[in-house]
Amino acid sequence: MVDQPERPRVQEINISQEMRTSFLDYAMSVIVARALPDVRDGLKPVHRRILYAMHDLGMHSDKAHKKSARIVGEVIGKYHPHGDSAVYDTMVRMAQDFNYRYMLVDGHGNFGSVDGDAAAAMRYTEARMSKISMEILRDINKDTIDYDDNYDGTEKEPLVLPAKFPNLLVNGGSGIAVGMATNIPPHQLGEVIDAVLAVSKDPDITIQDLMENHIYGPDFPTSGKILGLSGIRKAYETGKGSITVRANVEIEEQANGKARLIVTELPYQVNKARLVEKIADLARDKKIDGITDLRDESDRNGLRVVIELRRDANPNVLLNNLYKMTALQSTFGINMLALVKGHPKVLNLKQCLEYYLEHQKEVIKRRTAYELRKAEARAHILEGLRVALDHLDEVITLIRESQTTEIAKSGLMERYELSDRQAQAILDMRLQRLTGLEREKIENEYQDLMKLIAELKAILADEEKVLEIIREELEDVKERFNDERRTEILLGGSDFIEDEDLIPEETVIVTLTHQGYVKRLPANTYRSQRRGGRGVQGMGTHEEDFVEHLLSTSTHNTLLFFSNKGKVYKAKGYEVPEFSRTAKGIPIINMLNIERDEWINAVITVEDFVDDWYLLFTTRNGITKRTTLSQFANIRRGGLIALGLREDDELISVKLTDGQKDIMIGTKNGYLIRFNEDQIRAMGRTAAGVKGISLRDDDRVVSMEILEDDLQVLTVTSKGYGKRTPATDYRITNRGGKGIITCNLTEKNGYVVATQAVNGEEDIMIITESGVLIRMPLESISETGRNTQGVRLIRLGDGEEVATVARVESEKEEEEIIEEAIEKNEDKETSSEESKEVEDTPEE
Repeated sequence: MVDQPERPRVQEINISQEMRTSFLDYAMSVIVARALPDVRDGLKPVHRRILYAMHDLGMHSDKAHKKSARIVGEVIGKYHPHGDSAVYDTMVRMAQDFNYRYMLVDGHGNFGSVDGDAAAAMRYTEARMSKISMEILRDINKDTIDYDDNYDGTEKEPLVLPAKFPNLLVNGGSGIAVGMATNIPPHQLGEVIDAVLAVSKDPDITIQDLMENHIYGPDFPTSGKILGLSGIRKAYETGKGSITVRANVEIEEQANGKARLIVTELPYQVNKARLVEKIADLARDKKIDGITDLRDESDRNGLRVVIELRRDANPNVLLNNLYKMTALQSTFGINMLALVKGHPKVLNLKQCLEYYLEHQKEVIKRRTAYELRKAEARAHILEGLRVALDHLDEVITLIRESQTTEIAKSGLMERYELSDRQAQAILDMRLQRLTGLEREKIENEYQDLMKLIAELKAILADEEKVLEIIREELEDVKERFNDERRTEILLGGSDFIEDEDLIPEETVIVTLTHQGYVKRLPANTYRSQRRGGRGVQGMGTHEEDFVEHLLSTSTHNTLLFFSNKGKVYKAKGYEVPEFSRTAKGIPIINMLNIERDEWINAVITVEDFVDDWYLLFTTRNGITKRTTLSQFANIRRGGLIALGLREDDELISVKLTDGQKDIMIGTKNGYLIRFNEDQIRAMGRTAAGVKGISLRDDDRVVSMEILEDDLQVLTVTSKGYGKRTPATDYRITNRGGKGIITCNLTEKNGYVVATQAVNGEEDIMIITESGVLIRMPLESISETGRNTQGVRLIRLGDGEEVATVARVESEKEEEEIIEEAIEKNEDKETSSEESKEVEDTPEE
């Protein structure tokens, strides 16, 4: 015998082709067999297998609970060849009332909590099917669904369940597959059933009609509030969208003048323990100021978290900050992806309902066909029995004379043209069936069966009858399991609009310091100092800091914060935290989402975003841009690009104008250009701008100001020299020029640090590179011509230079700003009182 050469055990293959094929096989296995729910029953394979195993074990809702380990063993042993912990964790979630809108498993024992506590081990807990999950498997034994072999071919498992209610929408679902994910929110049972009924009656119904009259939005098991309809509408129309869900928080005023926040409901899938810990961290780190105590008072009666506030804390503002910084307000991303005929598909609301309706049509038709087959088989038997009873004596004689059962059967079949089953039924018939009463029962049963067969055939022949049965069964499910909607939908709501409605409109003072601390003070804080007092007493900050921006605004006005990186951030006046006069405020980085190496160069207050007002921008490289104010009406929380900057450039200054102002741009090397802003055409928000000044070598812009003839130009140099020059010394030229000399620079006075438009009544703050600050009134600085060096303002040590100069309001000007703010408040109060008097005046 010749030895056959052995085949090589190692085969050479194309690795790229093998990886492509293997990964695609793996991806499709995860997509179809693990991660995505079926549009028909709303279940993933593991959920379906758990319910089917419980049904197979007889663990129905009216039976006793059994050990969870028994269920898990059944599932992994017969249907689900994966880890036992994965199966148990899934079953636990199906039994949690804070995860499932309508629980599919009735658990007994410790099944976890909203705090994230894990369930007890499966050997301790017990479970059975819930009442509503029985509806998912109803009629499963009536050939309503298809089966397939299990993983080892020893068992059969259902490919889908009958599902007598639209579980995909009712309980939702989430899962991460390969290259795709699904996240479907739960809904209120009655609303979803009403929507299915509406689609069954009017196939042309629109999603808009469904939203207005049936499904108003998701309904989470943990209640909460959904802000607005726009996110819901987008998700229902396209299958993708996001909604903002907010906790239910009540503001409780106490007798001692303090307030507290009571949290009674949380957004879906928010861990309460982590939330409380996060709030505690924010309060401890002073990122949210005003919280004095935090308690979790939740018990078996419900959720209750108490947040005690300081007496001077504004509960609306503090709550607003909690919404922004914690999971008290969170976003739920909707991606309605499900398996349709084994393929993943993103579905809109109506498609979900239509596919479910088609599934129910098939279930009803298959059930009807099954019942028809049973009825016809029984009628067939009864027809044989009727023949036997009509020829009773002959049949008895034939059977008695037959030697064997087979001879008797064949004799009956030949003489009376009976089928094998009919003949066998006659042979199996008891003698008691030969009585007159039994004969009548057989006849009545046969007549009833003939009516039933006619009805079943009529159902199969008429689509409308099928739909009518679906409607009746859905109405029955709704009647037995419907409950109240839990999640409130705030119509027309957006992230914080309701807070603004609650906060009274009043004039306030907003300050931003050089080191980036921001705060808000009510204008009436200074009411007691209006006569003969220092209007800004207590306005001062720490010695190493000073107020750089001080403006009077309204709690309902919008504040635009512009950074050196060319981004703009928005905050309402009431969103700026309120502090006492002596407090320094909070770091602006805690209020705005700015980066660590980013700082605010300008603050603009806006009442209305109109087209006839403009924002003027100037960068370090001399680029200038003018943009209509209205383009900044909608700014995201994370900020918005205000102008396009090159990598080596940064934003220096921003001014609000009416479109008719003169602007001046000053440079480091002592040049200044003045031109009218109408030379800059209005541009889009992201445009880079045009050249405002042509810079010489090694020069850069240090400032941009609005300049009028009755003002002066303040120039300060790096060696501590400065001067004031009348604005009339600077003629108006064309944009893009090189400018004229504003300061005679020498080694003695250094380079220009700042050029600013002043009226002579302000103070300036000079800051050196070593952090030394000196504040001086402008009236103490000499007024000289353009081409001069200036006078010494500050004595510097060897190698030390001036880092920056800030114009600050003098005490007199600060008093005027505050005085004006107080008068505005008084005018509003007077107007409000007069309006109230008019309303209270009875008609004659």
